[in-house]
Amino acid sequence: MSPATITSDLPAAQQPNWPDRAVLDDAVAQLATYPPLVFAGECDNLRDRMAAASIGEAFVLQGGDCAETFVHATADNIRDRIKTVLQMAAVLTYGAGMPVIKMGRMAGQFAKPRSKDTETRDGVTLPAYRGDMVNDFAFTPESRNPDPGRLLRGYHTSAATLNLVRAFTQGGFADLRGVHDWNVGFVSNSANRRYEGLAHEIDKAMRFMAACGVDFEAMRATEFWSAHEALLLDYERPMTRVDSRTGDLYDTSGHFLWIGERTRQIDHAHLDFVSRIRNPIGMKVSDKADPDELLRIIDLLDPHREPGRLTFITRMGSGKIRDAMPSIVEKVRDSGAIVTWICDPMHGNTFESASGFKTRDFDDVVDEVRGFFEVHRSLGTVPGGLHIELTGNDVTECLGGAERILDADLNKRYESVCDPRLNHQQSLELAFLTAEMLSQRA
Repeated sequence: MSPATITSDLPAAQQPNWPDRAVLDDAVAQLATYPPLVFAGECDNLRDRMAAASIGEAFVLQGGDCAETFVHATADNIRDRIKTVLQMAAVLTYGAGMPVIKMGRMAGQFAKPRSKDTETRDGVTLPAYRGDMVNDFAFTPESRNPDPGRLLRGYHTSAATLNLVRAFTQGGFADLRGVHDWNVGFVSNSANRRYEGLAHEIDKAMRFMAACGVDFEAMRATEFWSAHEALLLDYERPMTRVDSRTGDLYDTSGHFLWIGERTRQIDHAHLDFVSRIRNPIGMKVSDKADPDELLRIIDLLDPHREPGRLTFITRMGSGKIRDAMPSIVEKVRDSGAIVTWICDPMHGNTFESASGFKTRDFDDVVDEVRGFFEVHRSLGTVPGGLHIELTGNDVTECLGGAERILDADLNKRYESVCDPRLNHQQSLELAFLTAEMLSQRA
């Protein structure tokens, strides 16, 4: 794959104010010489998998941090996130009898959009934290100054993360015969105990299959795809390569890229960028989305109506999804467009708790997923997946769940530098509840 040159004069929202253009140009030039993190053929395979999800033959599970950080990109943290996604996928697969497309919000999710360019504390105003690929979370002038060198560190951290992900998922760690091992190291709780019961049932099924002479070699490994928001164009553009097989362009920073709610203007640079690449792509869709504009965006991003090419990730809030989503889905369905519908039940349910923490209530998250399934059932369309901000750690960032995290508990282990995530137990709980919804989908 050879480097590609993508330029645009269109406005680009949510980009940092880099202080030194020459330093930025040098970092971008270096990125263009680095090896791809993913390959075109892998992206093509994922597009096929997403096509299956669009017609109900598979289910997508996207999970990972709201914003990855360099300091937390450790082997233990990456392993626990992978284990959590593998456990959730096992619950969904066994409970619903359906293949699960496992995708991590990882190896590239180092940038975040901001509502303001600056942040003020105690009368001091500094640039907003835009993710570790731009600046640091610490509230000092040195830390908050956008640094193009962080683009290069983001690449190397993503490469190290992907290397570990591939080792875990291809080297036997993801073997279904070790389904119990994925629970080792997590704190015992009701969700884990329920998972152990399911793992025992899977063990029985595996022993039966072994007695029938089934070859388990194919179960030693699993596909695991990387995904992140294509936000920083100074990172995504130089990571774009020309596929030697076809001459098509691929963004090799990740298998699946999505465009957020704040950068999906049809006459801006982000949609222009993803319209040129062949990766499977997604776009966030809120309750405020104009259905007619969405059809124009579909024409731009998927003019040939290719299954698996385009995913709409709805993020509306539990109190709005049942009212706002039907007209959007109906309009897209009636246009003949083929999109994969995924539910993000996190971003529309964020609020500030009485103690001052940004949080979400687990009951609201579950209710939005229920509303997502209800809307698709009423319209005869396909609920294709979940997009979840989660961690494998026992953090206290979202309220509720079986252990009933309260507002007073949030300060015990609130570790996110951006939005609150489901902890390991809450993630498993959501998987069991979603498996029940999937099993009733017909």
